[in-house]
Amino acid sequence: MREAMLWEGAGEGRVRCALCAHRCLIPPGGRGVCSVRENRNGTLHTLVYGRLVSQTLDPIEKKPLYHFLPGSPALSIAAMGCNFRCDFCQNHVISQYPREHRGGILGEPVSPEDVVRAARDTHAPIIAYTYTEPAVFFEMCYDTGKIAHGQGIRNAFVTNGYLTEEALAEAQGWLHAANVDLKAFSDDFYRRYCGASLQPVLDTIRRMVAQGIWVEVTTLVIPGRNDADEELGWIAQFLAGVSPDIPWHVSRFVPSYRAQDLPPTPLETLRRARDIGREAGLRFVYLGNFPGEGEDTTCPSCGRLVIRRYGFQIVRNALLEGHCPHCGEAIPGVWS
Repeated sequence: MREAMLWEGAGEGRVRCALCAHRCLIPPGGRGVCSVRENRNGTLHTLVYGRLVSQTLDPIEKKPLYHFLPGSPALSIAAMGCNFRCDFCQNHVISQYPREHRGGILGEPVSPEDVVRAARDTHAPIIAYTYTEPAVFFEMCYDTGKIAHGQGIRNAFVTNGYLTEEALAEAQGWLHAANVDLKAFSDDFYRRYCGASLQPVLDTIRRMVAQGIWVEVTTLVIPGRNDADEELGWIAQFLAGVSPDIPWHVSRFVPSYRAQDLPPTPLETLRRARDIGREAGLRFVYLGNFPGEGEDTTCPSCGRLVIRRYGFQIVRNALLEGHCPHCGEAIPGVWS
């Protein structure tokens, strides 16, 4: 346990957390929405600093990040907790554990130096903060990320995008990439199924792009909830308005957690989403959770294949220093 970042006293022993957009007002002895930041005697503490529940090597494509050092291994770490309560969460066992186990916190003791050393030892050029929401273990991300950046290792968030402007300012310089979940384009969806709201996520995407962080966006397409053409069009139009170069991953939903009664997403729905994204002006739209379908990168200028993928693996990468080998078009991304 250590003192948290980004908080201030709010009188009568209360504190106001400024890490995520909930901006929780926490009474003495209480915790924020994330269940892992606690007010102890008027000081906000993080309960998950240096307590990891996962540390493993993944291909960067699993995040998914397709335009960020493709084919590279990423050392992926996670701590418990989340500031959302999505009823369809695929990692609910760890993300919702404190909320569902009377505030219990699990995790192996690991220091930021240990994480960076593990990345070096496994020749991973990227550390990914993933599986749960990086915001809830931001202090660990901050210390690890600063050390990693100083040693030439890149840092990537897989995030729900609920960070405050202040938190993003603290990430300046050491956060290099992010895949942001844009779960829907409806405030009602966010409130009903996630316990959050839409606008802060849109703000984060804009700020990250403006800050020079490489951004890709994932939408888990859930039958009957966010799969209408109109809503998919709103998402695509928003992203294209920020930058047509943002890769958009439209991913298949499979029944999970408290959403077991919903059917898996049909392939045709994802193909339709891809068409909607392209019609909106997005140059790179990918299908997720259907290995062998819609995973390749083609040149937006000449239409020819530049990266072939299967699942999370690179089958062939024909890029020449970030350019199409056929017509010379520069392909947006971080390639080396």
